[in-house]
Amino acid sequence: MNTTAASSDAPSSLYRAVWRWHFYAGLMVLPFMMLLAITGGLYLFHNEIDALWHRDLKQVEVRDTVPLPPGRLIDSALGVQPGTAVKITMPANPTSSAEVTVKTADGDKYAVYVDPYDAHALGELPDRGTVMWLVRRLHSLAEFGPGATAIIEIVGGWAILLVATGFYLWWPRKQTGGVVSVRGTPQRRVFWRDLHAVTGAFAGLFIGFLATTGMPWSMFWGEKVNEWANSSNYGYPSGVYVNVPMSDEHLAHANGPTAWSLEQAKMPVSTPKTMQPIGVDAAATAFDRLGVAPGYALSLPDGPGGVYSAAVYPGDLSKQRVVHLDQYSGKPLLDVSYADYGPAAKAMEWGINVHMGQEFGLANQLVLLAVCLSIVLMAVSAGVMWWKRRPKGTLGVPPPPADARTMRGLVLLMALFGLVFPLVGASLLVMVLLDLALARRRPNRTSTA
Repeated sequence: MNTTAASSDAPSSLYRAVWRWHFYAGLMVLPFMMLLAITGGLYLFHNEIDALWHRDLKQVEVRDTVPLPPGRLIDSALGVQPGTAVKITMPANPTSSAEVTVKTADGDKYAVYVDPYDAHALGELPDRGTVMWLVRRLHSLAEFGPGATAIIEIVGGWAILLVATGFYLWWPRKQTGGVVSVRGTPQRRVFWRDLHAVTGAFAGLFIGFLATTGMPWSMFWGEKVNEWANSSNYGYPSGVYVNVPMSDEHLAHANGPTAWSLEQAKMPVSTPKTMQPIGVDAAATAFDRLGVAPGYALSLPDGPGGVYSAAVYPGDLSKQRVVHLDQYSGKPLLDVSYADYGPAAKAMEWGINVHMGQEFGLANQLVLLAVCLSIVLMAVSAGVMWWKRRPKGTLGVPPPPADARTMRGLVLLMALFGLVFPLVGASLLVMVLLDLALARRRPNRTSTA
């Protein structure tokens, strides 16, 4: 074997191997990434869009009067929608309405919106029936069934591989264009290649960040990491409470959407006493006195052992808070804030907060919106580039490298990544079998990207 020839051919073989798997990665995830980019770009502005779309329900006129206590607001909501009040979300600012969640005798839940200044019921929607909740369900793929969340892990993992292989293909190799500039015109394939590559070069690290921080919501990896991060004290940071009886109810079920780090946290129980429950108004006063940030969701006790719970997750991580009160004494049973989280939970929550466009305000939203638009642009340019390059009547898979060892080495590296993300590893195995089948059906072609 000619060692010099083999050495000179190595970069070409590696380039072709990476190009082939970059194509496979795009084939796996680009349609889903388009959906995630569009819905994610919208959800970055969920508060603003909901406030506009549902302004007759969510917006009220500011008055000089003091807002009424939650008990009055709940009574007004029950007058419109009979049932059992399970939660009231307090107004986040002077122009916000209060939202009372009511469970009917049939088991259905409705959100009744109430003017906090005069207790006038503004209207109702099915619980989590706003337009942005639908967008959120589409973004998380929950709208397509419980098993669809497995796709989140697969898409996230392959997106990371897509970014890594894309950077390798983009890396300058003596070319004078296509690094930070776009050559040609839309009629030429090189224009779409450069548009795709240059956009990816600027947006790639952000895409990798979004893919990684989206993993906590995945079905398998996210659940296992959540269990690991919350293995102490049922998900609460160690040392926050002592000798507090715990129920079998989880915070995510009782309070609705909660911080990722506390999804597995169990609820404490009130100890029944001869005294009467303190009531929702006294509970709200206690939460305000404890300094819980405005806009918190106040969950009502579910039975004699239930507790009053306040949970708030504003853009400012330092103000994240979950507080549970004994319904009889009003004594805080648990009081957890972001400062109490462990290092892993803090890192996860920070990543999630940035992922949702909350950590750095409007700048955070605009940067991630630009990334979402970049993903759409890259998906479109990839489709056009593939269509222009694809031989008629074929799928247009890039040719395998001449040296099969290069392909095996690359697959081995990706397999190590698949060990960290098992569902990605399983999908990688399927793609390897597909690749072997395609390689046997067609001869090698000499081509470049």
